[in-house]
Amino acid sequence: MRSSAQALRRTVKTLAATRRPAGYHGDYQGSAGFFEGWYVKLVSADRSSRLAVIPGIFKGEGDAQDEAFVQVLDGVTGESWYEQFPASQFTADSKVFNAAVAGNRFSEEGIALDLDGPDLRGAVAFTDPMDPWPVTLTEPGIMGRYAWVPVMECYHGLVSFGHGLQGSLTLGGRELNFDGGYGYIEKDWGRAFPSAYVWMQTNHFPHPGVSLSASIATIPWGRRSFRGFIVGLRIPGADGGELHRFATYTGARSDLDIDDAEVRWSLRSKAGERLTLRAERRRGGLLHAPVRTQMHRRVEETLDARVHVHLQDRDGRTVFEGAGEAAGLEVHGDLDALLAMQGR
Repeated sequence: MRSSAQALRRTVKTLAATRRPAGYHGDYQGSAGFFEGWYVKLVSADRSSRLAVIPGIFKGEGDAQDEAFVQVLDGVTGESWYEQFPASQFTADSKVFNAAVAGNRFSEEGIALDLDGPDLRGAVAFTDPMDPWPVTLTEPGIMGRYAWVPVMECYHGLVSFGHGLQGSLTLGGRELNFDGGYGYIEKDWGRAFPSAYVWMQTNHFPHPGVSLSASIATIPWGRRSFRGFIVGLRIPGADGGELHRFATYTGARSDLDIDDAEVRWSLRSKAGERLTLRAERRRGGLLHAPVRTQMHRRVEETLDARVHVHLQDRDGRTVFEGAGEAAGLEVHGDLDALLAMQGR
């Protein structure tokens, strides 16, 4: 009876947490072979300062050591830092974005940092409410119905398409002023990052308020794998604007091409909308990404890419066209296998 009651409580917590992608999922995902991290992007008003700050937790399998961490990427210089802490110094709320690693705090209100490694200190407030990917019963966030699948290798959440910034940080003795800047937050959790993926994100278009988040990856599915993708183009307007979604679970089609200079990606929705993305690749810095035994796979990310976006309606009329600057871009893993997959 006790084990049945515990299983029921665990199931209820799992269902509740699935509809709260911004919160912490480690309380129900298991005590080993698990990671969770929030990607906090900060770009100053003049774009001269660009940072990604990533707090998180890693719980290793077997003899692997648990650890909390805060990663930092300077998008201007390409320098990166991985600050490791005892797992006991990590705390997080399961309902909302509110996490702490040692003396560093991250929430819907803003961030406060005190990191010795990069000598990064100060506070930045978020001046607007979070603007998350919509959550419904059938599609609880950016992953759509796949968020309900209990055996996914990696889950994804989009906490805020964009919000204003106010405050400053010092990095290595130089001041980074983020007054009037713009931010973005997403997150990942699960057992490991995909073996191959492309991710791009920008909310710095000539048209204020436009935001793009796009990823395509090798997704394990039983003994096989498929090429899954999720793209959201948020365009402001009346009644909160419109989110144009292209995803495996919406029935969209995707064609991907990658070379050393660019990522070229075309998509077609089930309703006939067409989206083309062309990302100019730039050198970046190295971040740590999770595998099942450690947090030490190195992944190159830039915050200096440019993404050209063209959206057409089913009749071929241009709905939106523009280039997003200060873009995050990661291209990683067995890309030949990713490109060769028959994806929808």
